[in-house]
Amino acid sequence: MHEQGFLHQALIYLAAGVIVVPVFKRLGLGSVLGYLVAGAFIGPWGVALVTAPEAILRFAEFGVVLLLFLVGLELNPKRVWQLRKAIFGMGVAQVLVTMLAVAAAAWALGLAPKAALVVGMGFAMSSTAIGLASLQEKNLLPTPGGQASFSVLLFQDLAVIPLLLLLGLLQSDKASDNFDWLATVQAVGVIAALIVGGRLLLRPVLRYVANTRQREIFVGFSLLLVISVAALMELVGLSTALGAFLGGVLLADSEYRHQLEMDIEPFKGLLLGLFFIAVGMSVDVGLFARAPLLVLGIAAGIVIVKCLLLYPIAQTFGYCGRTDATLFALALSQVGEFAFVLFGAAGPLLPKPTLDILNAAIAASMLSTPLLLMFYEQVLAPRFGRAEEREPDRIEEQNPVIIAGYGRFGQVVQRVLAGLKIGATMVDVDANQIDQLRRFGNKAYYGDATRLDLLEAAGARKAKLLVVAVDNPESAMQIVKLARLHFRHLKLIVRARSRTDAFEYHEMGVPALRETFGSALDAAEASLRALDHGPVAARRVVARFRRHDEELLAQQAPHRNEVKKLVAVSLQGRRDLDQLLASEALVDR
Repeated sequence: MHEQGFLHQALIYLAAGVIVVPVFKRLGLGSVLGYLVAGAFIGPWGVALVTAPEAILRFAEFGVVLLLFLVGLELNPKRVWQLRKAIFGMGVAQVLVTMLAVAAAAWALGLAPKAALVVGMGFAMSSTAIGLASLQEKNLLPTPGGQASFSVLLFQDLAVIPLLLLLGLLQSDKASDNFDWLATVQAVGVIAALIVGGRLLLRPVLRYVANTRQREIFVGFSLLLVISVAALMELVGLSTALGAFLGGVLLADSEYRHQLEMDIEPFKGLLLGLFFIAVGMSVDVGLFARAPLLVLGIAAGIVIVKCLLLYPIAQTFGYCGRTDATLFALALSQVGEFAFVLFGAAGPLLPKPTLDILNAAIAASMLSTPLLLMFYEQVLAPRFGRAEEREPDRIEEQNPVIIAGYGRFGQVVQRVLAGLKIGATMVDVDANQIDQLRRFGNKAYYGDATRLDLLEAAGARKAKLLVVAVDNPESAMQIVKLARLHFRHLKLIVRARSRTDAFEYHEMGVPALRETFGSALDAAEASLRALDHGPVAARRVVARFRRHDEELLAQQAPHRNEVKKLVAVSLQGRRDLDQLLASEALVDR
């Protein structure tokens, strides 16, 4: 491609993305759908500003590779091992069940048995790029349903080679001639070498490159690392995305992880957007006009069938809540880009007219995912959150401590108590949180601590202490008032989300721990030590500040609804603090 042609196409791609994507984001439709529509508009079946999308698609696929590398950086090997049941259990079940169900349906609709099996193999796969990008954009990837989707997508990358081998068997009468055991051994050997070499060599090399203190060199090495791992995987016939993911996992607990993320993120975003534009350009819009019912019927049929199959699979493997199971089903309901490759390699098994219709249906299924996830986020998730209220768990223990709210705050309290062999009964109103904790062997109970019957079932009449660590300030206040009314012997410690909450708890005589106050004081002490204050002096200043602020809070609490008086007390408190810390500075001298 000569220079003018390159600049011309770059101008078209950038303009399409910059113009269309913000509009779709503003409409709440998401950037992925915006890129796909932009591609369809400028492609050969739209206004034909670009006539050869295949060339750019191959290049843009590197965006998917970078996406998987960054996902790998977020998961250390221990976390991947924890996901092994979802990866290999749910992954195997999803691929086999979907492949056989679709193949049976295709056979019933008139395709030859081998062709039907090829269709089942292609339709069983989902789009890693669209699934992960859509989940990340809506911040759904960290949820249990998002993690289940990621695990199965990872297994699908592993399943590419077996499916290609199976395609070779279907195309030949001599199965034994097509199964290359040597290639399989080479693939396993390369993965093992990558894991061992990555552990021994990657970090010293990264340290060497970082010591040059040349930002552009580190950026260049980051890209070289991802490209090298992807090329190595491609050399032995494995998924380049899988190789990039493994490379990211090996560096997940490296001290350079955040720097790698910052350097690669811009390239990932641009190339991934270009990939979606290229997919949109590949859509045969003319076929939609010539046979809309056939193409859209196949696309809708496969999305519905996959949802109906994926939902019970998620529930079978422990994702019992409707929220997570539905998210899992919708995120994987489309057909992936691997189906284009598989169908293209099927040769005479799939006639050209059939192949064109299938490819159009694949593209239509991809277009459906951003819309389905938007519908899930705005309609289904809020409705499930209200309707999915299950019966409280039966609490089978009595302990001296009850912890209401088993999130990040409550878990720290429980761990300290457990270390001293002090029993604590944990309850939380978030069913997904309880289910997730149980997968890791933690004992907790589902239930709403604002209900008197649940507190009684948790042993509030015999317990000595109730720690209120729930996220919702209104719920926390309700629990405290309920406990003060019905269990007056029970000591209370409550998590206060703000100073305003702390005012009210102070008036009630309940010790309130402001959730960020302690960590902020730790940061202040560390700052003083970084500025060459001695450790004893820094600790004494922070202790004085803590005592002063707690006294000031007690003075402010009675006037929390009197703005002028509150401001006056606060200003006087600031002057007192200045004098107090000034005297501390004199002591240090």
